[in-house]
This record gives sequence, structure tokens and C-alpha cells, in this order.
Amino acid sequence: MSTWRYRALAADGRRVRGELDAADLGELERLLEARALLLIDAQPRGVRGLLPRRRIARRELIPFCYHLEQLLAAGVPPFESLALLRDAGAEPRLQQVIGALIADVERGLPLSGAAARQPEAFSAVAVSLLRAGEQAGRLPEAIRDIGAALAQEEELASHARRIAIYPAIVATVLLAAVVVALIHVVPELERLLRGTGQRLPLQTRILVGLSAAVRDWGWAMLLVTLAGAASSAHALARSEALRTRVHALLLQLPLVGGILRKLALARFAALFATLYGAGINVIDALHTSTGATANLALRAGLREATGAIEQGRPISVAFEATRVFPPLVIRMLRLGEHTGALDDALAKVASLYRRDVAEGIARLQAAAEPALTILMGGLLLWIASAVLGPIYELITRLPV
Repeated sequence: MSTWRYRALAADGRRVRGELDAADLGELERLLEARALLLIDAQPRGVRGLLPRRRIARRELIPFCYHLEQLLAAGVPPFESLALLRDAGAEPRLQQVIGALIADVERGLPLSGAAARQPEAFSAVAVSLLRAGEQAGRLPEAIRDIGAALAQEEELASHARRIAIYPAIVATVLLAAVVVALIHVVPELERLLRGTGQRLPLQTRILVGLSAAVRDWGWAMLLVTLAGAASSAHALARSEALRTRVHALLLQLPLVGGILRKLALARFAALFATLYGAGINVIDALHTSTGATANLALRAGLREATGAIEQGRPISVAFEATRVFPPLVIRMLRLGEHTGALDDALAKVASLYRRDVAEGIARLQAAAEPALTILMGGLLLWIASAVLGPIYELITRLPV
């Protein structure tokens, strides 16, 4: 008898971790099934992998889902469809995942159960959609929904990357230029001007002081910065309440906060619409889409709303009571309740927010590029004036 550390999937889509005594992996799986849990992976206590498994990229899973859906829709059984895709020359890590799926399907697991055992490739949302598709006899449509959800997530992720890339590049170039000037240019200027006995202007004295601080204490400042970043990351990793407060502050940032809120709401609305449209009940769809929501402030609001819905309150009333979701979401939820087309209403919300996010990012980039250019030019102009001003004054004093 050994003690196993396991990860399992609950019926509501939650990931569960724990320890359990079992003779082998098969007995562990049977014990978890008796608790309505589906085993994802397990290992004996005291054994740890050297490196965590990296997730399969969405851009690799999207064509896999498309081809698998086409094969299943053509009437090819799941086992043979997976074998064909494995032999079609997929990326090596994806081939390993497909091989594991084939092995699990061959020993009798449904495709949803096999996918749940590959968390680096299939999320809880994908597993829930597969399970719903199997129960409804519409597995190809479920895989098509997974591919569409992945494509939407990739689109939203690309929007999020576009927010940060340009400012990061400009900030890096600006920091490098300032550091080079402080370390190499300003000390030479200081030696030149000190030898003339000339009194330096205030801005030049400030620049010289900054240069001396960077040269003498640069490594210490870098270490303090890294230590502060590491301690902040450690505190955030240990405290979900602190992470929730930080995420709530991110949503309140000027310019960027509104875009981040719409990104998170578009992701939630799209996932919920996909799950509900696949036949998953409201509570299970909310649990699964809540777990997939990255912003913890919105996730807390979703949990509060889900609890109120479980107690019998209408969906729109429960969401409105949290005071987290904007009026548009509440109105569309109310409309979906009245028409019986909740998934269509939320799909429209997701589409609207995706368009708003794209337009907001375009406007932000259009404003950020000249603003950052002016900032960089202004800082470099100040350094140049602090360097060249005393030199010009010295030249004007030379006898003709």
C-alpha cells in the first residue's frame, strides 16, 4: 500500500488535489471514481518530476481540433481518428499527448476522460465540452466548439500582448540609453568641467549625482529591485486575497483598466455561451467558466453570483447584486432569461467586447506611440542639454 498524491477533476469542472492510500494506480482511480472524481494524474508521495510539464500552445491545438472534428464528422471512430492524426506528423509534444489519448481510449476510457488526464493540453472547459458532447451524441460538434473557444482565447490573448509589447520595447530602449549616458558619457563630462573650475548648472549637477549613484550603487540598486520583485511575487503567490486586491486595482487603472475588464468579460461570456450552448446546465457552466477567468476580482464576483443562483435567485439579479459586472452584461443576461436564449445573448456580449477591445487597443497604441516618443525625446533632450549646456558656456568664454 502506497500513499499517492493525485490531481482529479470533479463533476463541476473543479480541479482537486489530495493524497490517498492505494495499492496501485488502478485502485487509486477506482477509489476516486467512488468519490465522483476523475483521475488526471498521480504519483507516489515523495516522487516529484524534475520539471513541470509545459502547456501545449493554442496555435497547435486549434488545427488538431479542426482535423479531429472533420474525421469524426466523416464517421471515422475516435480511436482511428486519433491514430491518423498522430501519424500525420504533428509537433512531437502534441504527438505524445495524442499517443496518451489513444492508450486511454484503447483501455476503455471515453475521450473526455482521456483528455482530463492530459491537463497540459486540455483545460477543464475542453473536458466539460467533450463530456457534454459524448452525453448528447454530438462529439464532432463539441470538438468544433473547443476549437472555436481556443481561437477566441488566442485572439483575446493577442490583444492582451499588444497592450504591453510597444511600451515594453520603448521603456527598454529608453532605460538602456539613459544607463549608457550615465555610466560612460557623464563621467567624462564631469572630469572635463571640473578641471576648468566652472560652476556647473543645477541640471548638470543633478545629472552628475545620478551618474555617481548609478556607478557606485548600481549593483546594489539592481539587487534591491530584484529582491523587492521576488518578495512581491512570493507574497502574491502565497495570498489569494492580495492577488484579488491587485487584480481589482488593475481594473481601475486609467485607459488600460477598461480594456482589461472587457478582455476578462469577453473571455467569460464566450466560454459560458459555449458551455451553455453545448447543453451544460447553468451552474456547471458557471463553475467551469469561473475557473477559467484569469482576473481574481471578477472570479470572486462570479463565485458570489453562482452561490446566489444556487439558492434560487434569477441569473441577472444575482449578477447585478455583485456590483462587479457592467450594466450591458446585466441587460443581456436579463434579455437571455426572457427569450430563453442565454447563450446567444452572451455570445453577442463577447463579440461586442472583442470589438471594443480591438478598437480600444488601436486607440491606446495610436496615443501611446507619440506619447512615449515625446517622453523618450524629452528625457534625452534634458540629458543632452545638461551635457552640452556647460560645454557651450565654456566655449563662449574662450578668447577669440
